[in-house]
Amino acid sequence: NLLGVRHILLVLSGKGGVGKSTICTELALALRHGGHRVGILDVDLCGPSIPRMLRMQDRAVHQCDSGWVPVFVGQDRGIALMSIGFLLERPDDAVVWRGPKKNALIKQFVTDVAWGDLDFLIVDTPPGTSDEHISTVEALRHYKLLGAILVTTPQ
Repeated sequence: NLLGVRHILLVLSGKGGVGKSTICTELALALRHGGHRVGILDVDLCGPSIPRMLRMQDRAVHQCDSGWVPVFVGQDRGIALMSIGFLLERPDDAVVWRGPKKNALIKQFVTDVAWGDLDFLIVDTPPGTSDEHISTVEALRHYKLLGAILVTTPQ
């Protein structure tokens, strides 16, 4: 389902609270403003903040023949978005999962979301250097990974 995605960007950090989700959101908005087709994949499973940042937290994910349909942002449906935040009963529910379940969901997000044609897919990763990062890179290995943005602070 990523065959129509031209470029994939990972957004990473070594710690939480440095602004990864803000960078992802602003980058997606800027690329969209520049005329690009953009998607955001929020794999920060324990802190899915992208739906809230884009005021989409009350939306639901639906199924189609080719997988999950991402949530589209704006009247022009200019940004496609997938997050575990859409799969929770309540947006503030905690996700307390062991590694294998998290890794399986990340793989499912990569293989089972019907992204369609995108110029850029921005991947918001969790903070740190956990199994989720390895699973994300492994799942994206066969696709057009453009690069990574490492968000840091001066401490």
